[in-house]
Amino acid sequence: MRTILIVPWLIMAAVAAPAQERRPSHCFAIAELAPELTYVHRVAWNAPIEDEFTVRLRYVNHSMYLLQTHGGLNAVTDYTGFIGDAGLVPDVVTMNIAHESHWTAFPHPDIPHVLQGWWQNGAPADHYVDLGEMLVRNVTTDIRNRFGGGVAVEDNNSIFIFEVAGLCIGHLGHLHHEPSDETYAAIGRLDVVMAAVDGGMTVDLPTMIRIVKRLRSSIVLPMHWFSGQSLERFIDGVSDEFGIDRRQGSEVEISLRSLPSRPTVIVLQPTYIQETE
Repeated sequence: MRTILIVPWLIMAAVAAPAQERRPSHCFAIAELAPELTYVHRVAWNAPIEDEFTVRLRYVNHSMYLLQTHGGLNAVTDYTGFIGDAGLVPDVVTMNIAHESHWTAFPHPDIPHVLQGWWQNGAPADHYVDLGEMLVRNVTTDIRNRFGGGVAVEDNNSIFIFEVAGLCIGHLGHLHHEPSDETYAAIGRLDVVMAAVDGGMTVDLPTMIRIVKRLRSSIVLPMHWFSGQSLERFIDGVSDEFGIDRRQGSEVEISLRSLPSRPTVIVLQPTYIQETE
């Protein structure tokens, strides 16, 4: 059942009529790596992105990241309804249901695309939203009972993947178990991955370390860390294979051609979006 649920777009792309065809994912190819990454810090959230092949990522809070494109698209991950006092209304938000800190029942009514990562209308979430400059899709994973008792519901969490500017950017969400081989195949290449490193509420740290090492993304952005202790334990666990870059700012600009040759963990500081920036 797992294989059928997690790769529906591969099937639909082959059999759908032309008017219903989905834009092919480019995340199943191998990324070319370049020698270094360009960082931009303390840039106002509404400042234009000059290079059309660059994406700006901002760590907002907890598991929320803001992704911004050259063309002006704004996407927010694990949206809770509050991203700061700025008047920014995202074009697309993703949510997961494990805890109230990862979703809201009252998203801003002007948001065009609200993507819920849990079961919808009796079936696992299946999102494939083509915004032209950005393609947003999901791969489902299981979720355990928040009150204990192991895995409770299959396919009730989503890993969301943003394909933009040639990059494949993945948000692992509130991941509760190590992905299967079929799930890794459905995810495809991830140049950038946002990974929860709390070590308990999601997967334990040894499991998350195995996951990021298998994904071998060029950039890992830690999230969902409640103390410096869990973050440092994660860093210690990956430092044998990953470079470590600690930043005081909350933002980074990334392009496909400037990805680091060695996988790198970039530690950003969460900051809500302020109108006065």
